[in-house]
Amino acid sequence: MEFELTILGSSSAIPTSIRNTTAQVLNVLGRYFLIDCGEGTQLQLRKHKISFQKINHIFISHLHGDHFFGLIGLISTMALQNRKAPLHIYSHKKLEEITNFQIKTLNIFMSYKIIFHYIDTKKKDVIFEDKTLTITSFSLKHRDIPTSGFLFKEKEKPLKLIKDKIDFYNIPIKERQGIKDGNHFISKDGKFIKNSELTIPAAPPRSYAFCSDTSYTEKNIDILENVDLLYHEATYANDNKARAKATYHSTAEEAAILARKANVGKLLIGHFSTRYKNTKQHTSEAKAIFPNTFAVKDGEKYTI
Repeated sequence: MEFELTILGSSSAIPTSIRNTTAQVLNVLGRYFLIDCGEGTQLQLRKHKISFQKINHIFISHLHGDHFFGLIGLISTMALQNRKAPLHIYSHKKLEEITNFQIKTLNIFMSYKIIFHYIDTKKKDVIFEDKTLTITSFSLKHRDIPTSGFLFKEKEKPLKLIKDKIDFYNIPIKERQGIKDGNHFISKDGKFIKNSELTIPAAPPRSYAFCSDTSYTEKNIDILENVDLLYHEATYANDNKARAKATYHSTAEEAAILARKANVGKLLIGHFSTRYKNTKQHTSEAKAIFPNTFAVKDGEKYTI
């Protein structure tokens, strides 16, 4: 069952010939969630064969251009494709004003409805929930611009029925959901069968957290604790630690320290400054703190 992240852009403010600005797609059980939408996102979606029409939810971390300049182009293309399904956008409330102005000014004929969901960037808040997934926003520290991180977390799954046992005890269909929920079973002849004899544990729920852009902060450790996969910006290596602090960004080492303290499973670092020709320094400094660290590249996929 899918829980797969695709990196569409991993550069910082300026795209390069090999790195687009920030954008990612998380596929959860066949549902596609777009996280940020930097310039060039449409092309990356095409390149990696992700249908625009499968994207129904877009999450914008903050209103710096490298995180949302690709949005109006994507909105326009969806309209040109005669999209009908509503598009849900989760962001700071100013984005609705910006987007509506662009749609009006460019005279885009909208074939579908955009539904904006405002994020309170000052607190932890559940912004999406259904029967299988919860998405929580939380505050990041990036200059004076409201910025949010996102936690995607599966809900606990019901127990799995052991087919041979269900058949052996001839358990009616109407009883099976209750057994998945933890109930025991009493057969027609009055025999008591423990739940543990009829079920096996389900796979543990999976989780992914996105933190970009932000300076180093430990205030979200409780939110990030034990996540399977953490993406954290690492704009600079230690040779530019002072600049990272001045611009409210993080170093690779700081991302690794946070990953270690939060006991995450795997750390992905990205949002690299264009002053670096490669990410060897970032990777070396992060792995010294948190060995299970990977510097992302555009087009890479990570499956939990």
